[in-house]
Amino acid sequence: MTTTLITGANKGLGFESARRLVAAGHTVYIGARDAERGRRAAERIGARYVQLDVTDDDSVQAAVKTVEADGGLDVLVNNAGIEYRDENNGVPGAAAMTADDIRTLFETNVFGVVRVTHAFLPLLQKSAAPVVVNVSSGLGSATHVSDPDHPAYHYPGVAYPASKATVNMITVQYAKAFPNMRINAVEPGFTATDLNGRSGTQSVEEGAEIIVRMAQVGPDGPTGGYVDVNGPLPW
Repeated sequence: MTTTLITGANKGLGFESARRLVAAGHTVYIGARDAERGRRAAERIGARYVQLDVTDDDSVQAAVKTVEADGGLDVLVNNAGIEYRDENNGVPGAAAMTADDIRTLFETNVFGVVRVTHAFLPLLQKSAAPVVVNVSSGLGSATHVSDPDHPAYHYPGVAYPASKATVNMITVQYAKAFPNMRINAVEPGFTATDLNGRSGTQSVEEGAEIIVRMAQVGPDGPTGGYVDVNGPLPW
């Protein structure tokens, strides 16, 4: 039995990925900050709930103990993420962005990934087929964001693309450091979720496809990659 933990999984892409992996036979932990929402989500799909705030060391360590006591971990999906929006639900451009704004986003999107991955490494290293999936974004591609002919070029925000570009680099470095693990960054696509005010152009079912696919790669599968449903993306 494959045991999988997904952070930020009580709704959106995380929840849909959890649902699909439960259906595929995984034992899935839904990691969520809010106990009521997390438990409700887990009950809906036959998953397990674990309280997990990726910005809180104590919360993460407690989650490790819970998962370890239940038998260990094979797959970690770092899905929890936030986007910065102003009072008008818009994304502020470079002129309006402050260091504090960026720090807030990095605390979840970057430091959260490192905090959770680092904490669960001992359990993953005991697995016969350990996998880590880092949910990135097409906005993390410097190639696309700097190409006037690509839709990503017109995105005005600074913090979110910077955070996802950092996740991509973290992914590559972890993959090199742990060659026995399959560690990849995925771009789900512009999915309609609370993260973007449901302005995305595809469903969560479509967005979760690449997450679910990469969560199920075998020991001989790809690692150190940055991919969407159609294949590798430019960094």
